[in-house]
Amino acid sequence: MGIEIRIAHYPPYTSKYNPIEHRLFAQISRTCRGAILDSIETFRDLITQTSTKTGLSVVSTIIDAVYETGRKASDAFKAQMPIRFDDYLPQWNYVAQPQQT
Repeated sequence: MGIEIRIAHYPPYTSKYNPIEHRLFAQISRTCRGAILDSIETFRDLITQTSTKTGLSVVSTIIDAVYETGRKASDAFKAQMPIRFDDYLPQWNYVAQPQQT
Protein backbone atom coordinates (compact mmCIF):
# COMPACT_ATOMS: atom_id res chain seq x y z
CA MET A 1 0.00 0.00 0.00
CA GLY A 2 2.94 2.30 0.58
CA ILE A 3 1.36 4.24 3.45
CA GLU A 4 2.77 5.05 6.86
CA ILE A 5 1.01 3.20 9.70
CA ARG A 6 1.03 4.72 13.20
CA ILE A 7 0.55 2.29 16.07
CA ALA A 8 -0.42 3.62 19.49
CA HIS A 9 -1.20 1.10 22.22
CA TYR A 10 -2.93 1.76 25.48
CA PRO A 11 -0.75 0.37 28.27
CA PRO A 12 -2.24 -2.45 30.38
CA TYR A 13 -5.06 -1.44 32.74
CA THR A 14 -5.62 1.92 31.05
CA SER A 15 -8.56 1.06 28.82
CA LYS A 16 -10.57 3.53 30.91
CA TYR A 17 -8.85 6.23 28.82
CA ASN A 18 -9.97 4.70 25.52
CA PRO A 19 -12.72 7.01 24.19
CA ILE A 20 -14.19 4.30 21.93
CA GLU A 21 -14.80 1.99 24.87
CA HIS A 22 -16.49 4.76 26.83
CA ARG A 23 -18.71 5.92 24.00
CA LEU A 24 -19.65 2.57 22.52
CA PHE A 25 -19.29 -0.49 24.75
CA ALA A 26 -22.06 0.59 27.12
CA GLN A 27 -24.37 1.07 24.15
CA ILE A 28 -23.52 -2.38 22.78
CA SER A 29 -24.20 -3.91 26.21
CA ARG A 30 -27.62 -2.22 26.33
CA THR A 31 -28.50 -3.43 22.85
CA CYS A 32 -27.57 -7.04 23.73
CA ARG A 33 -29.24 -7.00 27.16
CA GLY A 34 -31.70 -9.87 27.52
CA ALA A 35 -31.06 -11.24 24.03
CA ILE A 36 -30.39 -14.92 23.49
CA LEU A 37 -27.13 -15.11 21.59
CA ASP A 38 -27.76 -18.39 19.79
CA SER A 39 -25.46 -17.66 16.87
CA ILE A 40 -22.68 -15.35 15.82
CA GLU A 41 -25.01 -13.83 13.23
CA THR A 42 -27.50 -12.87 15.95
CA PHE A 43 -24.73 -11.14 17.86
CA ARG A 44 -23.51 -9.38 14.72
CA ASP A 45 -27.02 -8.15 13.94
CA LEU A 46 -27.46 -6.78 17.46
CA ILE A 47 -24.13 -4.99 17.35
CA THR A 48 -24.99 -3.51 13.95
CA GLN A 49 -28.25 -2.10 15.38
CA THR A 50 -26.34 -0.21 18.07
CA SER A 51 -26.21 3.57 17.86
CA THR A 52 -25.91 6.52 20.22
CA LYS A 53 -28.03 9.65 20.63
CA THR A 54 -25.29 11.67 18.96
CA GLY A 55 -25.43 9.54 15.82
CA LEU A 56 -22.48 7.20 16.39
CA SER A 57 -23.30 3.87 14.74
CA VAL A 58 -21.55 0.52 14.59
CA VAL A 59 -20.39 -1.43 11.56
CA SER A 60 -19.54 -5.07 12.20
CA THR A 61 -18.02 -7.80 10.10
CA ILE A 62 -17.47 -11.47 10.83
CA ILE A 63 -14.14 -12.81 9.65
CA ASP A 64 -14.22 -16.60 9.33
CA ALA A 65 -10.51 -16.98 8.69
CA VAL A 66 -8.38 -19.18 10.89
CA TYR A 67 -5.18 -17.35 11.67
CA GLU A 68 -1.94 -19.20 12.12
CA THR A 69 -0.27 -18.44 15.43
CA GLY A 70 3.42 -18.06 16.01
CA ARG A 71 4.19 -16.55 12.60
CA LYS A 72 7.19 -14.26 12.43
CA ALA A 73 7.87 -11.45 10.00
CA SER A 74 10.45 -12.37 7.39
CA ASP A 75 13.78 -10.55 7.22
CA ALA A 76 12.81 -9.21 3.78
CA PHE A 77 9.60 -7.73 5.19
CA LYS A 78 11.46 -6.19 8.13
CA ALA A 79 13.96 -4.60 5.73
CA GLN A 80 11.14 -3.08 3.66
CA MET A 81 9.06 -1.98 6.67
CA PRO A 82 11.34 -0.41 9.27
CA ILE A 83 9.81 0.65 12.57
CA ARG A 84 10.49 4.15 13.93
CA PHE A 85 9.83 4.45 17.65
CA ASP A 86 8.50 7.73 19.07
CA ASP A 87 10.49 9.74 21.58
CA TYR A 88 7.57 9.68 24.02
CA LEU A 89 6.70 6.15 25.30
CA PRO A 90 8.43 4.30 22.45
CA GLN A 91 7.25 0.90 23.73
CA TRP A 92 3.63 2.01 23.14
CA ASN A 93 3.92 4.41 20.18
CA TYR A 94 5.67 3.71 16.88
CA VAL A 95 5.36 4.10 13.12
CA ALA A 96 5.84 1.50 10.39
CA GLN A 97 7.26 3.26 7.33
CA PRO A 98 7.41 1.32 4.07
CA GLN A 99 10.42 1.96 1.87
CA GLN A 100 9.60 3.82 -1.31
CA THR A 101 10.18 1.60 -4.35
